[in-house]
Amino acid sequence: MDVEKSSLCNCVVNFLLEENYLLTAFELLHELLDDGRDDQAIRLKDFFSDSSQFPPDQISRFNALRVADPQSLLEEKEAVDEKLAISEYELRLAQEDILKFKTELQNKTESPVKDLAESNASVNNGPQFQRQKGDVSFSDLGPLKDNERRDLNCAVKEYLIIAGYRLTAMTFFEEVTDQNLDVWQNSPACVPDALRHYYYQYLSSTTEAAEEKISMLRKNESLLKENEKLNHEKLCLVKNKDMAEGQISALNKSLESLNKDLKDKENLVQDLKQSLEHQRKELNDCRAEVTALKMHIEGSRSGRNMVAVDVDHEQSLSLERYKEEVKSLQMELENLKSKMATAPDFVDSTQSGKESMQIEEKVVVMDEEKSIIEHPVDAVTRVMEKETDQSLAADDNIIKAEEVSKECSVSPSNDSALTNGEGVSKQNVEPSSSNTLHLRTEDLKAETVSEKRGLETIQILADALPKIVPYVLINHREELLPLIMCAIERHPDSSTRDSLTHTLFNLIKRPDEQQRRIIMDACVSLAENVGEMRTETELLPQCWEQINHMYEERRLLVAQSCGEIAEFVRPEIRDSLILSIVQQLIEDSATVVREAAVHNLALLLPLFPNMDKYFKVEELMFQLVCDPSGVVVETTLKELVPAVIKWGNKIDHILRVLLSHILSSAERCPPLSGVEGSVESHLRVLGERERWNVDVLLRMLLEMLPSVHQKAIEMCLYSSDPETTGTIFSTPFLELYAGGHIQLPAFEWLHVDCFPDLIQLACLLPPKEDTLRNRITRFLLAVSELYGDSYLTHIMLPVFLVAVGEDAHLTFFPSASHSKIEGLAPRTAVAKRLATMCILPLLLAGVLGAPSKNEQLVEYLRKLLVEGVGNQSTNCNAEIVDAVRFLCTFEVHHGMIFNILWEMVVSSNIDMKVSAANLLKVIVPYIDAKVASTHILPALVTLGSDQNLSVKYASIVAFGAVAQHFKNDMIVDKIRVQMDAFLEDGSHEATIAVVHALVVAIFNLTATLPASDMLRRRERANAFCEAIRALDATDISATSVRDFLLPTIQNLLKDSDALDPAHKEALEIIMKERSGGTFETISKVMGAGLASSVSSFFGEGGLLGKKDNLEPPPPEPVESPKAAPVPPVEDTRFRRIMRGNFTEMLRGKVKGQDENLNQ
Repeated sequence: MDVEKSSLCNCVVNFLLEENYLLTAFELLHELLDDGRDDQAIRLKDFFSDSSQFPPDQISRFNALRVADPQSLLEEKEAVDEKLAISEYELRLAQEDILKFKTELQNKTESPVKDLAESNASVNNGPQFQRQKGDVSFSDLGPLKDNERRDLNCAVKEYLIIAGYRLTAMTFFEEVTDQNLDVWQNSPACVPDALRHYYYQYLSSTTEAAEEKISMLRKNESLLKENEKLNHEKLCLVKNKDMAEGQISALNKSLESLNKDLKDKENLVQDLKQSLEHQRKELNDCRAEVTALKMHIEGSRSGRNMVAVDVDHEQSLSLERYKEEVKSLQMELENLKSKMATAPDFVDSTQSGKESMQIEEKVVVMDEEKSIIEHPVDAVTRVMEKETDQSLAADDNIIKAEEVSKECSVSPSNDSALTNGEGVSKQNVEPSSSNTLHLRTEDLKAETVSEKRGLETIQILADALPKIVPYVLINHREELLPLIMCAIERHPDSSTRDSLTHTLFNLIKRPDEQQRRIIMDACVSLAENVGEMRTETELLPQCWEQINHMYEERRLLVAQSCGEIAEFVRPEIRDSLILSIVQQLIEDSATVVREAAVHNLALLLPLFPNMDKYFKVEELMFQLVCDPSGVVVETTLKELVPAVIKWGNKIDHILRVLLSHILSSAERCPPLSGVEGSVESHLRVLGERERWNVDVLLRMLLEMLPSVHQKAIEMCLYSSDPETTGTIFSTPFLELYAGGHIQLPAFEWLHVDCFPDLIQLACLLPPKEDTLRNRITRFLLAVSELYGDSYLTHIMLPVFLVAVGEDAHLTFFPSASHSKIEGLAPRTAVAKRLATMCILPLLLAGVLGAPSKNEQLVEYLRKLLVEGVGNQSTNCNAEIVDAVRFLCTFEVHHGMIFNILWEMVVSSNIDMKVSAANLLKVIVPYIDAKVASTHILPALVTLGSDQNLSVKYASIVAFGAVAQHFKNDMIVDKIRVQMDAFLEDGSHEATIAVVHALVVAIFNLTATLPASDMLRRRERANAFCEAIRALDATDISATSVRDFLLPTIQNLLKDSDALDPAHKEALEIIMKERSGGTFETISKVMGAGLASSVSSFFGEGGLLGKKDNLEPPPPEPVESPKAAPVPPVEDTRFRRIMRGNFTEMLRGKVKGQDENLNQ
């Protein structure tokens, strides 16, 4: 009974929890839930969901632990051992069940009455005992003794086995390690089904025993009634089953009879077809006799002039014989028509074919009888022509005969008209009906003949096209596309169609973009006309065959076809075969092919029938986002990412994976320092590949921000101003959110997950990674622009203030997220320095750098630079200077920063002046000459005239930075005057500082190439690469290839800085093809004599300049650059640096470089 089971189960639950058998209790909880007994599992669920007993952070940490995979042999051994142990345990359980059932049967037969008497006595004598026991709890009995625990353990194990909780029993058996539960020593407590006996004994000692027994009896009665009801339903179902079987048998019999009738009708159709063949044979015999008659008439015609009387006699005999033959033929046709009239309805197509044959024969007879009177010989000639045409029509297949019969649309009214027309033709009274039928027959014959001729034309065209195409000019081959498409669409042979389809795909060896568009349009039109099956069996195999073609243009054509032909194939082919083709093209070495694969994958996604391949597509998307080519990345971000979001609608999952990839890309890089506990040990040295991955993934995050914002808006339940997007997340809305009145996962993802992960990423980036830090800053500015000023003030700003170690109010955060936000605060000195170095730049530029926070930014900077200068250590001051330097990368903040700097310059605080000089030095690279002349130099002149030596030396270093970055005459003159003033002081330290500053400036002037020179080199290299690729498509002599083309490619490959990666890849391929597989050998032989750059190669001293007596090289689209002259060695004597000549040195260097650029 349920009540009994519930009570026993509660006893077991109490015992397991009291004795701390937690594993057994946890297994029992799962088995109760699996059995649907949730009411009995309430206490266990409350116990295991208690966060004080089982802290969530420990559970998540244990779940996150990764267990190392053992070897396969060890796994198999353990699996076999486990199965063996389970089998042995089940065997023991079965043996115990057998013994238990035997004992139970014996006890039930011996003492049922005794148990009942004992229970009644217990009920009668129990009230006083119950009162005593009610006052004593289980804990008042004291701790369990060993024998009591042993008996209870055995009883609980026995109950779990009887109740069917075998997994719980196994867990309990393993958890009880100090006792063998298979052996229960003889004791008064050792009885079969012990726990039930204990339960009954307990019930018999209480006042509620009688009531509980009555309720159990009532429950039993209700179960009996329910059982009777189920039996009744079972009988009804059996009756319904018998009726259904009877109906099925009747339907089977009717189906058999229908099949038999169908076979009979098929036999009848076969008989009719045989009869039709027989009639055709007789008709052919009649035609043979007509032919013999024609030959006889021709013979008689030759002797017509000699014996006219004989000719007339012969004509009369011929006419009589011909009429007799015609009459016999008409009789046979009448018999055939009468037979066809009795055919069943389902052979209408065969009947219509025969009737069309009858119509043709009647028209022939009528025409012959009508015209034979005019001229016997001419009439016979026309009859033979008609008979010849009829023989052609009779030889057609059954399908064409049916089509002709349908076109004739012979109705009962038409049959009567034909009969009347036939009688009239015999009497030669109404020639108009004969003419109408004659015209119809002529049209049918013309159509039949035209179809035959069309098929022959298609055959001729299909045989000729493969021979014609190679001899047509490439620019005119597109004119053959209509012929190729027509032949493919209409040719009956599949092998010929495959050959023509191959010709269509390979119409042009290396098609350009316009030619690929023309071929692709033809393929799409062909797929639309031929249908799904032929598209899959004829067009798709061409894509698969050319997926590894040596020419990238052909692979590009395959990529384009995947997205455009997918619409014309079955849905299950799109996400299987076509997706696998695109996946292979994504791995292609050519950038243009990967870009086309990305574009067509975006077109393909809406055509997928289901979401089975979502995670595969998502993996491909992240692979393409991290592609080394910028073009592929740009196409992925603009086309594929929005397509995947729209198709899959799993933006939450994409964002989680995106943040995980960003952090893992940085975390797997080696640390900046191996010293444990230092700031540098937390920073990572990013390689080129990792830096690129983090950059493009941050770009992807920025591209997805509008979608995240839109989803957050859609989930909002409250808006203070729905008309304005920027104020949706207003202060009242944030108050509701903080109070826990609304749950918005899409809204809180940004500050609960995204911002902490970005802060963690920033703490991994060293100060030199300005590009990545700038990318994060732009993302934060975009967030503040989209989500509004309220979100920026109450959500973003507190998060980053806490992260840098400042105090912030978390009033607008739910209490559940306070712990996570507060966990961002730095706890140690290293963490605080790391926060100042890495997070402070983001706070200044990305959060306070928003337009609405300009005043707060000024206050915060003044607090850092003016008010807190004396309280900061040297390291901290340097990190704050670096943060302000990063803020200066945004030009909009320059005016505000210079105002604060001037306030520091005119201050009386020495440390503040030194900090001002350091700030002026670091912001020099981010300003132009005008700002340097109007703001930087006056401030430095003021600092240079200060009496404090530390301030003066700091200004000297800043002057050197200005001299290093600017070549303007006015700026150089000011620097010269100031340096002269420093040297005139005669201080040794000042002289050393001037020397160091000028040495750095002059070294950079002589050693650094202008940026414009690199741009010019890249433009030249791109022009040369395009010219070489154009030459590769022409036929040039082997001598020119060896002496000019290969050396040119080799020199271009040497100048790797100026080469685009795609051009480099194409040049290497051309090199391998043209060198005949000896690319490495040529590289080794020619390497010593090749120039190291494009400019030196094409100059007068280059290799091409020495080829005077050989044939001239092919014309290049751009003129060859000249070798850059080596700058003259300057006199760098110390005296010249110290006095007056410093200006000339700077100007001389600038002038020399400008002349080089003009050349």
